[in-house]
Amino acid sequence: MGINREILRLAIPSILANITVPIVGMVDIAVAGHLDPAGAASAAALIGGIAIGTMLFDLLYWNFGFLRIGTGGLTAQAYGRDDMTASAGILTRGIGIALACAAIVIVLQSAFLKGAFLVVDCTPEVRELATRYFSIRIWAAPATLSLMAFKGWFIGMQDGISPMVTDLVVNIMNTVLSIILALGMDAGTFSFRGMGFDGIAIGTVIAQYSGLASAIAICLSKYRRKVFSGFGISAVTGSFKGKETGRFFRMNADLFIRSLCFICIYIGFTTIAAHYGDLVLAAGSILMKIMMLFSYFTDGFAYAGEALTGRFIGCRDRMGFKDTVKWVFIWSMGIAVLFMVIYATAGDSLLRIMTSDKDVIDMSGHYLLWLLLMPVAGCAAFTWDGIYIGATASRTMRNAMLWATAGFFAIWVAGRAACPGNGTGFSGAAALHILLAAYFAHLIIRTAYLSAKYPSIISFQSPSGHKKP
Repeated sequence: MGINREILRLAIPSILANITVPIVGMVDIAVAGHLDPAGAASAAALIGGIAIGTMLFDLLYWNFGFLRIGTGGLTAQAYGRDDMTASAGILTRGIGIALACAAIVIVLQSAFLKGAFLVVDCTPEVRELATRYFSIRIWAAPATLSLMAFKGWFIGMQDGISPMVTDLVVNIMNTVLSIILALGMDAGTFSFRGMGFDGIAIGTVIAQYSGLASAIAICLSKYRRKVFSGFGISAVTGSFKGKETGRFFRMNADLFIRSLCFICIYIGFTTIAAHYGDLVLAAGSILMKIMMLFSYFTDGFAYAGEALTGRFIGCRDRMGFKDTVKWVFIWSMGIAVLFMVIYATAGDSLLRIMTSDKDVIDMSGHYLLWLLLMPVAGCAAFTWDGIYIGATASRTMRNAMLWATAGFFAIWVAGRAACPGNGTGFSGAAALHILLAAYFAHLIIRTAYLSAKYPSIISFQSPSGHKKP
């Protein structure tokens, strides 16, 4: 049962860090909701500005998910080979590319905003506030993107504690600073009036750089001798040359395309739902938020699968690889069953936690069956992602998402055409059923495609150079 101890050692810290993420989002919204609306902006607009501004960063940073994924898989394999020089080079390369990407997004921030608001529909008031939030928080891009590389590297080094620490530093600092900088504080002799809306964004910027500082400190204290001993300037420059650099960029190109597919589905779901009115959009958004709660737990086991499969591929341990896949799936499917029970018994309660609007609750209640179906397909898809990341099988992951994206839109178009009253009388209620069916289909397609390709990633070479049977 040693493999289970390894899985839990890596998964539990990630889960603990993940569950703080929605808390930060709720705090930012709550802070905006408690700001004084006496100025030009209404309370609703302040909340909307945070919601839209945060969504813009989700859309932006999804494009750079390859920094974590590519770094993690390659590092895990280098760790399995006990090649610490390669591990140091992978982190150096990842951070260098992260900083270059950050410089590009800062330069192109105006163009990104203009393009985003061609798709994102909101009032001029909310748009102005979201633009203010974005224009401040964008200066955290070097820290945010570098942290992606650090997190992937730590996971690849079989280290689940360090990324948890950096995540907790970011999330705790973000919560505390957003409250203090936005709302102010009065501590006897010290009094600070607060900066209002801008303080929320400034708090996030400081939090990201605090997280980066903690990641650097951990790296220097924990890995300086083991990994970076003798890693000088020539090794730094050398990490951007050679065939491994070409492999890194090829992987990242595949993973970038994969990220674009995710964005297409996300924008497609939101835009189509919005087309049928605020009620459909609100119900769909809340259902998606509730539905993805299980991902905060499943991702922990996916990270464990990523670290261990990469390690066993690196050391050519085929049995260890297969045991990892088996037990990671057992844990992940356990999460799926748990959340199916939660959704079945507490679905209405979860809806009421998310909103007090009776119309939204009533409409969302008609779709609770979808919540029961999603965990099995979702947990399987996310677990396969972790395994394929560890195997650095980026082309297969890219192809899976291309097929899944095509499936999402095909189901929407087919369902829209087949549904009675598909003309002007087509209802938003029917549209949301089709959208949820399309999202479910995309998860099934991902799972089926990656399952079918699994034999190709277990046929790696044995230590003797011969393929094992």
